[in-house]
Amino acid sequence: MELSQQLYYLFVLAIPIACIAWTVTREEIFKEPRDFCAQKSKFSKSILARKFFYLFTCEYCFSHYVTVFLLIITKFQLLYEDWRGYLISMFALVWVANVYMSLFGFIRVGMKKEKMDADIEELKLKKEKEKMN
Repeated sequence: MELSQQLYYLFVLAIPIACIAWTVTREEIFKEPRDFCAQKSKFSKSILARKFFYLFTCEYCFSHYVTVFLLIITKFQLLYEDWRGYLISMFALVWVANVYMSLFGFIRVGMKKEKMDADIEELKLKKEKEKMN
């Protein structure tokens, strides 16, 4: 596979990795299992258990495991056609996926701020309207 095609695959394959890692570690749909894992990661007696459960609360950590799973499915290799290609692609995919998640988080914070500003403005308008009546 040519380098340009490999880079294309790198940026495309990082999208589902970022999506899965973000959804499991941040979104409301997985809140209860994530809260359970957070408790177990803090209070389990075994260090192995604490680290295992922490995996489901950290998008960076979880993205490594999602990446390994995706590499098993896709057999994507970057630069080399042997074990080195898998190793390089693993870390490259994790890095790009985490850049995507950082960008998404940044955009999402901006959107929440705009919504809060709009809500505040709406409350101000309602108060002014009530004063007029």
